[in-house]
Amino acid sequence: VQLQAFGGGLVQAGGSLRLSCVASGRTFSAYSMGWFRQAPGKERGFVSAISRSGFGTDYADSVQGRFTISRDNAKNTVYLQMSSLKPEDTAVYSCAARSDTSYSGSRYYTKSVEYNYWGQGTQVTVSS
Repeated sequence: VQLQAFGGGLVQAGGSLRLSCVASGRTFSAYSMGWFRQAPGKERGFVSAISRSGFGTDYADSVQGRFTISRDNAKNTVYLQMSSLKPEDTAVYSCAARSDTSYSGSRYYTKSVEYNYWGQGTQVTVSS
């Protein structure tokens, strides 16, 4: 599966952005999806994840209550709605995918090593 992320940009603190990640090549609904970010000089870290069904989601503590992950399987797209942005949210945001064969379709994954496919990343810069 190929992934391409969109929607990054420059925003003032307190503002909002919505990132999109479009998948192509395989059945999107078979994949659990995740968002990760990497700031300069820091390791890539988990932001949010969503199960292939969309019923299971998880967030890093640092973004809980401010970010919302969702997916539209008909559009092969996963979204990350980011609100109340802070300068410390500045990073390159990447989406990732991994196949999930669980019966419930409610599994999500929070570790980068659990993902097989990665998009190219989109820069988010939050000014103070």
